[in-house]
Amino acid sequence: MKVFQLSTNGDEQLLRVVEPGGYEGENQLFGIKNESLFGKTLETTEICRLSKQAFDQVMLSNPQIALKLFELSAQKMIQVEKQAHILSMERVEQRLANYLLDLSKVANDYRFSLPMKMIDIARYIGTTPETLSRKFRFLEDNRLIKRSGRRIIILNGDGLIDL
Repeated sequence: MKVFQLSTNGDEQLLRVVEPGGYEGENQLFGIKNESLFGKTLETTEICRLSKQAFDQVMLSNPQIALKLFELSAQKMIQVEKQAHILSMERVEQRLANYLLDLSKVANDYRFSLPMKMIDIARYIGTTPETLSRKFRFLEDNRLIKRSGRRIIILNGDGLIDL
């Protein structure tokens, strides 16, 4: 599921992608209203909905779950900081290289599939789909990656790091 907000002109600003087994919406369970964040599934998805009353009961009766939720929230914050770091990079190829390296870490492999459509990746790293296509071609031409549809193989991880 992608989590995004809308800019003043109505464009999506992608904030994060919730992976299978992930969670979203804990702020509402703590009583914080959401008027600016939206979610949209990227594939067939099953969700679990929990009322605030049930959430409070679970937290009070299972402190281990409360601690795990705090740990997961800290991990989400680290992801937000990583995205802010990516967006602070001047060159789009740097942002793309960093994004691909992060995906390879999650997959624990230099072979992985892109979890989003190109337009969503472009929004995530703060560029246009056209520029993103050119930068993918740049990485391929420089033999840093190999791409076939959504399948990526990193051929030269050190080269991507050096960008």
